[in-house]
Amino acid sequence: MAQSTNTAGTGLMMERKGQNSKSAWAKKMQSIIRNYDLYLLLLPTLAYFIIFHYVPMYGLQIAFQNFNPIKGYSGSPWVGFDNFERFFESYQFGTIIKNTIGISVYELLVAFPAPIILALMINQLTSERFKKFVQTVTYAPHFISTVVVVGIVSLLLSPKTGAVNTFLGLFGINPIFFMGEASWFKTVFVLSGVWQSVGWGTIIYLAALTAVNPDLHEAAVVDGASKLQRVLNIDIPSIMPTVIIMLIMNVGHMMSVGFEKVYLMQNQLNVDASETIQTYVYKAGLVQAQYSYAAAIGLFNTVINFILLISVNKIAKSLKQTSLW
Repeated sequence: MAQSTNTAGTGLMMERKGQNSKSAWAKKMQSIIRNYDLYLLLLPTLAYFIIFHYVPMYGLQIAFQNFNPIKGYSGSPWVGFDNFERFFESYQFGTIIKNTIGISVYELLVAFPAPIILALMINQLTSERFKKFVQTVTYAPHFISTVVVVGIVSLLLSPKTGAVNTFLGLFGINPIFFMGEASWFKTVFVLSGVWQSVGWGTIIYLAALTAVNPDLHEAAVVDGASKLQRVLNIDIPSIMPTVIIMLIMNVGHMMSVGFEKVYLMQNQLNVDASETIQTYVYKAGLVQAQYSYAAAIGLFNTVINFILLISVNKIAKSLKQTSLW
């Protein structure tokens, strides 16, 4: 009797759970139908990520194959981790990893705080006209093509006619072949990137600064706080959640330095400092047609970025800071 009662009770509970799940599903569908226009706006973005980011993941299998375009995915033989081992044992492995990490860390230390500092400085300007002028001037380089930027940098740093070497000559300094010396590559790459992107990067921080309560600044002024003290104790703590989120996202693609600009600045004289994972994948995959080998390197790079993203996000969460999830 007791057993039948328990069975009946269990059945009622399962039935109620089923009804609740159905009602929750019905509510979700009603919400989607009610806000169909918002989902239509979201559809192109979803389609982009599905078509260009998720569907191509099917091709990652060639990293574990000796891929032959004629035989295709099904006909190409499986080789396991041979392509990964080949990369790890390559004599270029150490140089490539060192250059990629070196440029990434350099950018993180110099390029990441630059828009934060500029946004804090712009926010302190009292003249709206001058503030708009500064924003326009600093935003403009973002819209210049990378090819044009590299051309401008090459002209400015030319050892014969470049403005930089001409200026250095006034102090008796011999011309420096910036684009041809490996020791200068990282500095030229990062600083030119700062010039191109620092203004655009301030947008998100200026938006965060608009949310700062003006009453806090007024109270600080009454208490005799200087501008620097107000920046350090009001502005920076207020935008810190945004800074943390941007830091996590930057570390999440730390191993992805980029291809176009590095490749355009690369030459035989600075290749020891400019050969990164992206340029090496291009040469191995497209130039030399080693598709499986290049796919393995790209997959390795993606996995490292994923691990970095998860780790930094977990650290931020453990420190009770803002995190992505």
